[in-house]
Amino acid sequence: MASMLPSAPRRLETGRLVTIALLALVALVWSTPLAWMITASIRPQGFGGLGMASLVPDFVPTLANFAEALDSADFARLYLNTAIVCAGILAVQLVTITLAGWAFARLEFRGRGLFFYAFLLQLMLVPPILIVPNLVTITKLGLYDTLAAVMAPYFASAFGVFLMRQTFRTIPRDFEEAAVVEGARWWQVIVHVLVPLARPGLLAFAIVSVVSHWNEFLWPLMVISSTENQTLTIGLASFTRGAESASQWGVIAAGTFLVAAPLMTAFALFQRQFVNSFLFSGVK
Repeated sequence: MASMLPSAPRRLETGRLVTIALLALVALVWSTPLAWMITASIRPQGFGGLGMASLVPDFVPTLANFAEALDSADFARLYLNTAIVCAGILAVQLVTITLAGWAFARLEFRGRGLFFYAFLLQLMLVPPILIVPNLVTITKLGLYDTLAAVMAPYFASAFGVFLMRQTFRTIPRDFEEAAVVEGARWWQVIVHVLVPLARPGLLAFAIVSVVSHWNEFLWPLMVISSTENQTLTIGLASFTRGAESASQWGVIAAGTFLVAAPLMTAFALFQRQFVNSFLFSGVK
């Protein structure tokens, strides 16, 4: 029995090394497309091929692809439109999910559980199923080819309501009762007591919302027809079609990097806050 004891730490160390090796392999596989994109974007046009060997920088980096990409598309307008869409959707969502989450977590009414689970059925619907009815509604409202048309279907979020309900349920009622004793109204309890305590959960949802709508492609493609109202994904698709005809893969990679760069930069700067928010909210 005593001879077996020294082998236990050795097995733990071996298991730890195997885990690290597997994680490093997954990270390598995940980062390969990103490395290819960065390499291709700074690679001179006509310099060799674009296979796996092109990941090795055997050339003098250049920013010519970025300059050509910026000249080929109005990225300033695309950034502005996308930022307006993401900020507008998030602003309304924070109100709707907070109120709905509070109602399902704190209010007592008949059929509360049934209504909540019926509300969660939205998570099982594939978004393309709703494109036609949403498009008909947007057209009847006179919102077609506007940024409001891109935002409108996302003003409510079943995932956000579920997340805020779970977050509010983790907050002790003592804080609310103390505020009520002091004369606070229900909306004051939400704004001044619950929302500050639920800030990590709100931040976790904000991350999911912004990333999702920053990368949204199909719905903006359906409701936007003018170049003035295009978002980044639609503008990138139009820009890519023109660049593909000339096989300008470096320019395409540079344009793709310009679209992804803001999210990658935000994650790099606020990685710890992102992870802590998801851990607090229980999102896996």
